[in-house]
Amino acid sequence: MHPAPPDAPTIVPCADLEAAITHYTDALGYRLDMIMPADAPRIAMLSRDGSSVRLELSNPPPGTPATPDNEFILTRASAADAWVIGRAGMHYRDLIPGRLGGRFIASHIRIPNGGLVADYVHYHQVRFQIIYCQRGWVRVVYEDQGESFVLNAGDCVLQPATIRHRVLEASPGLEVIEIGAPAEHETFREHAITLPTATFNPQRRFGGQRFVRHIAAQAAWQPTPEPGFEFRDLGIATATDGLASVRVLRARPDAAPANVETRQQINLNEFLFWQVLDGSLELTSHALGAHTLQAGDACVIPMGADYALAARQRCEVLEVALAQG
Repeated sequence: MHPAPPDAPTIVPCADLEAAITHYTDALGYRLDMIMPADAPRIAMLSRDGSSVRLELSNPPPGTPATPDNEFILTRASAADAWVIGRAGMHYRDLIPGRLGGRFIASHIRIPNGGLVADYVHYHQVRFQIIYCQRGWVRVVYEDQGESFVLNAGDCVLQPATIRHRVLEASPGLEVIEIGAPAEHETFREHAITLPTATFNPQRRFGGQRFVRHIAAQAAWQPTPEPGFEFRDLGIATATDGLASVRVLRARPDAAPANVETRQQINLNEFLFWQVLDGSLELTSHALGAHTLQAGDACVIPMGADYALAARQRCEVLEVALAQG
């Protein structure tokens, strides 16, 4: 058995990851470099004077069994006990149990009490990641995007890989939807760059993508080809060179309920996700059956499945699609 190389981290099992991080940073002078996964952290990397420590949760909670990477998933609005405490004390609810073979994650995140958020400047190694503000407001700041700004209900950001950012404060009852790929990715703490940065470069690309800030109050609603629905495009397709499309669909207020439906079509995307923001949505499919989705419900349509949508009352839905990669 050969000894570990000098730069290999010391692996330290711990029963309470947050308490262990606090001990190493406050009492021993280490700095936090990485933590994962964000929704239920079980691994953290810390360093000091050229040495590093890898903290590993010794008794992680049992995870949800992995699902195939192309499966129909329907997640109903859950009870309060479905929430877990994740990074920076934020509450997480899993919208895609099983994570589609580890390829995608969707989380309903909330900060019940509001106020200042115990966050730090950090970045992620991701293929794709958005934050959609569902309720309340949150103040955030991003690398090369100017001063901090507020995301209000209906607003959205695209967070490209490696862009430095920080959550500063939130309203009581803040709720956001975060969707990313892959399901488990590293969150690295930034120790050198402070925000806001002195440079302002909104066209800068990070990992081939451009940062997007969608402001719902300034967005125009556009009619869909089918009568009765309309949508606002969040600008993600252009910023990702067609990798992803994000939009909000809603039943037009002046449409007769019988006309608020779409034609039957086939999902050709690698990932097609809906989260019902308000009202209810009816999904019909020869392959998947008929389902009524209420506010708070989410679903993923497998590639190759047929589907049609209908809204017999008011309805607003977040739609996220990623093309085949």
